[in-house]
Amino acid sequence: MSCPVGRILAPLLLALLLATPVQAQSPAVVLPEPAIPNFWDPRAPREPVELPSGRTIRFLTSPDFPPLHFLGADGVPTGFVVEVARAACVEAGVACTIQARPFETLLPALAAGEGDAVAAALRITAELREDHAVTAPFFRFPARLAAPAAAAAGFDVEAVEAARVGVVAGTAHEAYVETFWPGATRVPAQTLAEAQEGLRAGETDLLFADGLALALWVGGRASEGCCTLVSGPFLDSRFFGEGIGFIFRPGDARLAEAFDAALARLWAQGTYAEIYLRFFPVGPF
Repeated sequence: MSCPVGRILAPLLLALLLATPVQAQSPAVVLPEPAIPNFWDPRAPREPVELPSGRTIRFLTSPDFPPLHFLGADGVPTGFVVEVARAACVEAGVACTIQARPFETLLPALAAGEGDAVAAALRITAELREDHAVTAPFFRFPARLAAPAAAAAGFDVEAVEAARVGVVAGTAHEAYVETFWPGATRVPAQTLAEAQEGLRAGETDLLFADGLALALWVGGRASEGCCTLVSGPFLDSRFFGEGIGFIFRPGDARLAEAFDAALARLWAQGTYAEIYLRFFPVGPF
């Protein structure tokens, strides 16, 4: 089974999410305003899809990938993906429950009928679509560039070609730099934390990595106010995937259709933006 993007970074993401926010850092650090992503085709149907009355949709999620899905202080599942699921249930006019269980059990539990849908950071792939009904993506994992705060003003992406660019070795981000910025000097690190430290210490000029992890880092205490996001987002699906959506059993295509329409209405009403800003004060987009 494929794992969620950055699953190996979950402990780091949790630490960054709980870190002291950037207000405690130097006032010279200017973080980008969060941009609300829009994944919806304005021509796509948004009319409510009628579903059988009285049915409760049982969503499954996992408790260990903040800020997308995790357990709150009260032990109740929350996070961006979870709260979008709750709002979509209201918009679709159905009752829902949300249960957290280990990530690796989500798809088997769905197949066994222990839940009706999965709301978690599972990549949408052609293989997933073959065996499941899936909504269109409502979140993607962009790549971003991070730079020292002092070098951020007036940054031009063409400068990447002449820069020392930190990457995590063996990742899609390293492959992207090699493909599109062949003149850059790649500086591979074994972990994202090592690459972040290289940028903070001045050993690299830029860092190219997962935008979600970088947004949490530059907005938290661990970066020590060193850096900010520049340029991007970079959303090439060949390298960074199609994103995530709600996953249903193959026989529940009508449910997927209903939630697709509900998600589009959440965007149009501004509800999606409200939820997004709750969990991404420094956004990856």
